[in-house]
Amino acid sequence: MADGHWLDPLARSLLEATGQLPARPRGAAASGDQAADRAPGGAQGLPLVQASDDPGVDPEAAAIERELLALKLRRNPGLRLTTATEVRHAAALGWRLDVNRATAADWLRLPGISPHQVDLLLRLQAGGVQLSGPEDLQQLLELPGAQIGWWEPLLLFRWYGEPASPQVRQLDLNRASASQIHAALSGLTPERCQRLLRERQRAPFRDLADLQQRLQLPADLVEELIGRVRFSQGPAGPVLPRPS
Repeated sequence: MADGHWLDPLARSLLEATGQLPARPRGAAASGDQAADRAPGGAQGLPLVQASDDPGVDPEAAAIERELLALKLRRNPGLRLTTATEVRHAAALGWRLDVNRATAADWLRLPGISPHQVDLLLRLQAGGVQLSGPEDLQQLLELPGAQIGWWEPLLLFRWYGEPASPQVRQLDLNRASASQIHAALSGLTPERCQRLLRERQRAPFRDLADLQQRLQLPADLVEELIGRVRFSQGPAGPVLPRPS
């Protein structure tokens, strides 16, 4: 890379942040980053964003963190965010979650959200329910104020005249037969399906969290079931033979 190229300071900062280069003296780092701040459009066409106004945040460190997140997002567009800081950086990079059209994968990017909450949101969305603001979401999910505050920079509330899509028929895991479960849920192995049938004879499943705990399912498999299954109350009734 030629000396003086505007990407040099940014590339060096990223390498320093990842431990691949020794850190520069503070004054050298500050003077070098001025060139990147003057570059139109930022690295790789990303808009440059003003540093955080929080008094306890180092503007240079915040800029480096934001660019590191941008690199991760380029490599993995489905990256899940884990902290409020990552949410703010993602919002600064242009990410938004359209609350009334979001998919399970969209919701699961938010830090701290549970599969049970995502399932509730998708079922309401399928029934035509729309949320008008952060207060609706907070009350619906019974979220603490801090958590909705974490999410808010990414949330986009648009009102639509039509439901997101026709309601998908969900499989009732407390009443479905083994063949129905195999046909609808290819991710469940025959062994897990048999264990499911045995467990629900002991007691019906309450929700996805109960299903995961009792069958010891991995998180990615549970996430695939969000919006696709439901849990009726009461044990499954006997299967009567058809009259000959």
